[in-house]
Amino acid sequence: MSVRKLKPITSAQRFRVVNGFDAITTDKPEKSLLVPNKRSGGRNNRGKMTMRQIGGGHKRKYRIIDFKRDKAGVPGEVASIQYDPNRTAFIALLNYQDGEKRYIIAQNGLQVGQNVVSGREGVAPEIGNAMPLSEIPLGTIISCIELRPGQGAVMARSAGAFAQLMARDGKFATVKLPSGETRMILSDCLATIGVVSNSDHQLTVSGKAGRTRWLGRRPRVRPVVMNPVDHPMGGGEGKSSGGHPRSRNGIPAKGFRTRSKTKASNKYIVERRKK
Repeated sequence: MSVRKLKPITSAQRFRVVNGFDAITTDKPEKSLLVPNKRSGGRNNRGKMTMRQIGGGHKRKYRIIDFKRDKAGVPGEVASIQYDPNRTAFIALLNYQDGEKRYIIAQNGLQVGQNVVSGREGVAPEIGNAMPLSEIPLGTIISCIELRPGQGAVMARSAGAFAQLMARDGKFATVKLPSGETRMILSDCLATIGVVSNSDHQLTVSGKAGRTRWLGRRPRVRPVVMNPVDHPMGGGEGKSSGGHPRSRNGIPAKGFRTRSKTKASNKYIVERRKK
């Protein structure tokens, strides 16, 4: 995997850095796994805009991803590694021996022709295989982790993300998450071996405002240039600093903790992401 810095033949390309897409093997998705993806433009069911800075963007179709990895014991061959416009990671198309096709989140090092399997027992801890935390060797790098058994992967799914299995005690496993938080997760939860693909995604540079619009993100107005009626940080004579950083609703930002101290899942957090 690599990135390419474009030649500055235009002002927009002067600083642009794009993905090399070395790992991509085909540009044609599997039609049976495509579904329409309707966009809301930030509006609710009554047509009122409830989320700002959303709208426009290129038309996309959603790829149905197998986050549950519930096809236990049936080997699947990696047919291709593909680009997914709906996420930062690449996806892999699996052809199972019983004829079914499924998409999964691809890991770094996953190769076309490689066999990938998932299950509760008898699965080797190799890249791309999904297995419960109780069967994974300690210290292994993992991704696409379930929070509850059978729920499907919800953690460490973005490009280059990974977690590490630290310890096991009883029915719980201790995992260090990408945020730096150390948390206890039930040992029955599935996780995939390896680092999520497209690690170089963070090195890309947009180069121009138009590319951000292609992604469906509209311009964002800074709070300090708004009027006091629109934002707590607005107003003032001349260029004002805006005061203490806070949200549109007045909730302080930059270090202010909003997590409830009585939340039931607090007991599963061994160490916070912020020391």
